[in-house]
Amino acid sequence: MTARIILQLAALLGALGVGIGAFGAHGLRPMLEASGRFDTFETAVRYQFYHALGLLAVGVLLHARPELRLLSTTAWLWLGGVLLFSGSLYLLCFTGVTKLGAVAPIGGLLLIAGWITLLLAARQV
Repeated sequence: MTARIILQLAALLGALGVGIGAFGAHGLRPMLEASGRFDTFETAVRYQFYHALGLLAVGVLLHARPELRLLSTTAWLWLGGVLLFSGSLYLLCFTGVTKLGAVAPIGGLLLIAGWITLLLAARQV
């Protein structure tokens, strides 16, 4: 994955995080509170946004240091982690299908793996 694509993904995930978070906090709050899922929703938004900022940093670093190819792996892992972790939590909040919560740990493992690959890439700096 190139630095340009990583930066575009960071911007997209960040924009979606703000939009989804605002929509949930204002338009969906009564429904989320009634279902007891407001905290779950906030967790999904928070992790999405943290990793959007992480992707931003990874994209900038990869642009400056293209030889750090492992950062591309970090980006893929974080993208997959956000899709599975935050995505499954969003679906859980909106559908009430509790089995979707079982997907979140897989996304969490991908997020952790992304941080580990970032650590390994940082050792090359």
